[in-house]
Amino acid sequence: MTHYVDSEVGRLGTVLLHRPGPELARLTPRNNDSLLFDAIPWVGRAQEEHDAFAAALRDRGVEVLYLATLLAETLAVPEARAELTEQVLRSPRLGDTLRRRVADHLTYLDPAALADVLIAGLAHEEMRISPERPGGLVWTLMDRHDFVIDPLPNLLFTRDSSLWIGDRVGVTSLAMLARRRESTLTDAVYRYHPRFVGTEFVYHPELEHLEGGDVLLLAPGVLAVGVGERTTPAGAERLARQVFAAGLAHTILVVPIAQERATMHLDTVCTMVDVDTVLMYPNIASTLSAYTVVAGPGGEPQVDGPAPFLRAAADAMDIDQLRVIDTGLDPVTAEREQWDDGNNTLALAPRLCVGYERNVETNAQLERAGIEVIPIAGSELGSGRGGPRCMSCPLVREPLPPTR
Repeated sequence: MTHYVDSEVGRLGTVLLHRPGPELARLTPRNNDSLLFDAIPWVGRAQEEHDAFAAALRDRGVEVLYLATLLAETLAVPEARAELTEQVLRSPRLGDTLRRRVADHLTYLDPAALADVLIAGLAHEEMRISPERPGGLVWTLMDRHDFVIDPLPNLLFTRDSSLWIGDRVGVTSLAMLARRRESTLTDAVYRYHPRFVGTEFVYHPELEHLEGGDVLLLAPGVLAVGVGERTTPAGAERLARQVFAAGLAHTILVVPIAQERATMHLDTVCTMVDVDTVLMYPNIASTLSAYTVVAGPGGEPQVDGPAPFLRAAADAMDIDQLRVIDTGLDPVTAEREQWDDGNNTLALAPRLCVGYERNVETNAQLERAGIEVIPIAGSELGSGRGGPRCMSCPLVREPLPPTR
């Protein structure tokens, strides 16, 4: 199977999603902040919304793969099961006695049940502890609602833990502690699942912090990388070195963004909806800058700038200018709809995208500009601050003509 992505807008062929499940039910007012959710989602409604999202993709001919299914199939490979189990048991929070109990608990799970635990976590009260099988001091001192294995509610946002550049996958290095184990799961899927046998990697989770929501494939050979709350300058530089060495790009635009929750990734303020068109948060459109990075002698990254982002992007893409569609119609509406992921659209093809239905003004702006919008509900899905692009990792897109 050939997986290939060289743009944000080439016709989408295959996408990786994660249907939200029991891990969302782990969220409470006591832990939702540490698990990076702004509200407690209604799990059943979130699943209905996600099913409608997946159906909308299938209706347009997109093959939908589910991460939990791929993970269960991966765990049927003994080496993958041993590796992922060992990673969980390595946690220094456990202590020797509880580590043995957790190991015993995981040993008897079939691949599907083990996948469920790795995603949804394992709570203190779910452990089979008895006088004959004690949990030790660590288990005794835990609150009954504490987690022995933490859940991964943000796995919903499959864009962040992996991305494809050309025919290579990058498994990213997630910055927030609550999310770091996500990339161990995706890494195992890409290395052990039969569908991905022979896949080459362009990034690995042990490298500097880099998240997929910060990486836009503006055109074949041209990437934009946001640097802010989640992706570090060192991560952007490492990605540049990796893609230059692999011949996957000729230009990287490094784009500083505010280190704030509302702008956690570049794709919260800018996404592409056509080969030469972006949907962009107008409050920052005129101030966003970019540093242009190209490969110098020996592949050493050479940096120029800063320059206005829109100008630098057009130059790198070899077009006269990048057309901009504003989020909302006025500053207040723009701010509201940007917070509700109005900018975070998923392009299914040039001039065709999926967006949250609640962003009425932004969707109207897109339609007026000739962009067809497939609206989906997102009142519960959006509680983790992510839209259709965040919830999807494209694996196959039709190639676009090269820029150079």
